[in-house]
Amino acid sequence: MTINKVAIIGAGAMGTGIGQVAASNGCEVIFFDVIQETLLHSQQSLSFTMQSLIVKNKISAEDSEALLKRCTWTGEMADIAQVDLVIEAVIEDVQVKRSILNDVGSIVNEDCIVTSNTSSLSVTRLASVLKHPDRFAGLHFFNPAPVMKLVEVIPALQTSPNVLSILISLMEQWGKSPAVARDTPGFIVNKVARPFYGEALRIFDEGLAGCKLIDEAMKEIGGFRMGPFELMDFIGHDVNYRVTESVYNAMYQDARYRPSLTQRSLMDAGWLGRKSGKGFYTHPELEETMPKRAILTKQGIFDRIMAMLINEAVETVYMNVCTEDDLDKAMTLGTNYPKGLMAWGREIGFETINRRIKALYENYLEDRYRPSAYFQAL
Repeated sequence: MTINKVAIIGAGAMGTGIGQVAASNGCEVIFFDVIQETLLHSQQSLSFTMQSLIVKNKISAEDSEALLKRCTWTGEMADIAQVDLVIEAVIEDVQVKRSILNDVGSIVNEDCIVTSNTSSLSVTRLASVLKHPDRFAGLHFFNPAPVMKLVEVIPALQTSPNVLSILISLMEQWGKSPAVARDTPGFIVNKVARPFYGEALRIFDEGLAGCKLIDEAMKEIGGFRMGPFELMDFIGHDVNYRVTESVYNAMYQDARYRPSLTQRSLMDAGWLGRKSGKGFYTHPELEETMPKRAILTKQGIFDRIMAMLINEAVETVYMNVCTEDDLDKAMTLGTNYPKGLMAWGREIGFETINRRIKALYENYLEDRYRPSAYFQAL
């Protein structure tokens, strides 16, 4: 099946970026949104992006003009009836998505592949509203879509193998690096990355170290571009907390994903991070808002957070959510980790990681620190 015509449902920043990727690869793109102001902003934003790329000599004026001519914006869903592929990119709300997908399914032809850019919702549940759920899958791009190489491809329980193959091939044609994930809460990146934030917050909540020392430990020893508290402030605590809460509830309150009451308090106070001027740090001054004395060393902080990250990574592979290669691809391309966690675990030594996790479990006697069965299978 050849994909020539693509519909983007939701013309916000993410949808516009995904549409740019499709149009850059020769597809005709129809942007649909019910809000006219959003459509206008999307059109202006894409035009501005093209002008910027021309100035930087990343694209010729002729190619820019041709790309924009392949794009149209509409508030009429009937206009998407003849597309080959739909990518839904609206707000991360299961009821909103199901309602829109139901409308989409009643309009497109039976050969059309329909996808959702959901970052954590059940793809199988979304598929169930369609007439042809076998032609539906998750297609999770990362922001900004034109820059980030990773795309998580998530087949629903109903997805046909042929549709999965088509989407993997298409992403490769578009210059992306697809990673296939089983339909599980958080997929790969948003599941595996939880301990980067969660264990840092636990150390902070226990008063073992302040946010600045924890950030320094992960950057200086681990080579991470941003520490967990810097990154949470950058993402926004409203967004980061909601993702953690979503994964926690979807995993039946598994203690490994339990949200932090401190982060909830920040959200309740309106201390959302960089966008509000205050979070764990003040912005732009970057002063700690809740300084704490240090008990753990930087090495102790790094060892504990890395043990939890690698424990989550190996558990994800053990439970057949994805392959080892796709996990390392996802974490390096989707979160800019300096190394893949499976490779990093082998470098540190899985026996060492298992020993550190067991020590945490013996100290706390909490299910949060249970070692993955992957270690026992080695």
